[in-house]
Amino acid sequence: MTTVDTGAPAAEATRAATPADRPPRRELGVANVFSHGFLMLWAAMTVLPLAWMLLSSLKSNGEIIAEPWGLPEALRFDNWARAWSTAHIGRFFFNSLVVVSGSLSLTMLLGATAAYVFARYEFRGRQVVYYLFVGGMMFPVFLALVPLFFVVRSVGLLGTWPGLILVYTAYSLPFTVFFLTAFFRTLPTSVAEAAMIDGCGHFRLFFRVMLPMARPGLISVGIFNFLSHWNQFLLPQVLIPGDGQDRMLAQGLSSLAVSQGYAGDYAQLFAGLTIAVLPVLVVYVAFQRQVQSGLTAGQLK
Repeated sequence: MTTVDTGAPAAEATRAATPADRPPRRELGVANVFSHGFLMLWAAMTVLPLAWMLLSSLKSNGEIIAEPWGLPEALRFDNWARAWSTAHIGRFFFNSLVVVSGSLSLTMLLGATAAYVFARYEFRGRQVVYYLFVGGMMFPVFLALVPLFFVVRSVGLLGTWPGLILVYTAYSLPFTVFFLTAFFRTLPTSVAEAAMIDGCGHFRLFFRVMLPMARPGLISVGIFNFLSHWNQFLLPQVLIPGDGQDRMLAQGLSSLAVSQGYAGDYAQLFAGLTIAVLPVLVVYVAFQRQVQSGLTAGQLK
């Protein structure tokens, strides 16, 4: 009695079909070349303007006009000194630093507290309040400029730093709450339960246990808010009117661009722009790993 072995042909068919299911290496190579080429193009479009601005800030006005793409013959750091003192960039820099520090601290404190409650506690109307927060991201800020101006003026905060800090905070809370709520939901509940069993109260649990665990997410959203507050021009222009010394850095750069455009001192203008950009670059370079981990941590659970 003979038996037919059907296992070998099936295995051979499986082995024969497996390579056909895989994507060809040529297609993968083309995709890699395209993606790497796009990233290199994007990097060049980002780095080259910054490098050109930095080099122009170290040139003389004659070199900028005669050879805008050439290297400086000598490093003229006096352009930075003139922009810092003569154009009052140093004063505007300090003003922005104080306002952004206050608004960023208040935004992170209120946003993290609200996001933790939305992520960890059940109460009636939680979803309604959460969607009211998130709905603020869909409301363009320029639509509220006129009523915002009258509200801030009516409470006596027009032209003051506290008024601008409160507006910055309210403007940044929707995104902060939305981002951190998703992040707090990914944190393990076992750690919080163990801390509660050990006698840790809600207040201490939040500040001593949950906030340190949410550090990557806090740094990520903190950097986004810092960039938004530091580069803000529309809100300070409306809420701090006039040409006084209490204006923000973006307002000072705008005035410098207008004045030096007529005076022809382009070196001082480029120096002021470089001074304004440096804090943003330093913050991002210092915390880029935390930004990447914070953006990816919310996708893992």
